[in-house]
Amino acid sequence: MNKGAVVVTGASTGIGETCALWLDKLGFQVFAGIRTDRDAQALKQKASERLNPIFLDVTDADSIASAAQTVAIAVGDAGLAGLVNNAGVAVAGPLEFLPPSDFRQQLEVNVTGQVAVTQVFIPLLRLASGRIINMGSIGGRSATPFLGPYNASKFALEALTDALRMELQPWGISVSIIELGAIATPIWEKSLAEADRMQQKLPAQAHNLYSRAIDVVSKSAATFAQKGISANIVAQAVVHALTAKKPKTRYLIGQNARLRTLLNFLPDRVRDQLILRAMGLDVSATSLQSSR
Repeated sequence: MNKGAVVVTGASTGIGETCALWLDKLGFQVFAGIRTDRDAQALKQKASERLNPIFLDVTDADSIASAAQTVAIAVGDAGLAGLVNNAGVAVAGPLEFLPPSDFRQQLEVNVTGQVAVTQVFIPLLRLASGRIINMGSIGGRSATPFLGPYNASKFALEALTDALRMELQPWGISVSIIELGAIATPIWEKSLAEADRMQQKLPAQAHNLYSRAIDVVSKSAATFAQKGISANIVAQAVVHALTAKKPKTRYLIGQNARLRTLLNFLPDRVRDQLILRAMGLDVSATSLQSSR
């Protein structure tokens, strides 16, 4: 039985793929956002005939418009039961030396792209009193060093979720955000690779000031990756947000996410020291610099 149509962005791998496959198995007509033919074929081999891969680059207006048209033709007056805004990237590096172009790319994908996609699908969601689920992060409530760009994007997504929830209330469109802790998905490997690329681009002065700290943070991220929980847990939360009579506005996923929320009740400087120590960073400036 078809439970309605749902669009999932960033469905090629990880959380997006897991959510798309879960919803497909539950009987939803899934439109899975992918970016290559190879990704489309790989996803179709794991799913039923209900799942439709659609080419969707959240940073490209033409791609978004084309995807929206494809979905609109397919669903007609039935509209959309849900939109899962999952596509995202993580840019890492010291803010002092971060190229503005990299920062813009972080916001373009994780913030502007989410808004652009949501805008084109709201008319279809309105037809079905559908639901919007944004894939956030505990990093949107508690920032950490060297992930400032990513944190900024997820803090922004928290605000956009709250504003959108109130704006769309008259049409019965529920808007929820999933606040993720450490999840065992390829995004960790991608983030570590991105951090390596960023470190190679840093000027000599940046290496002198930050290289040891960046190395420590990279090792810390690798440890979190090993302890990450299954993406299936995230998919379960997405299903609840789409189907529950009273969906939550926020879904906090993972033990480390729950623990980090407690830090926000502490004085700022106390919280800073706890985060730095948890990441293995000595708080003294000289200890964070490279030995010469």
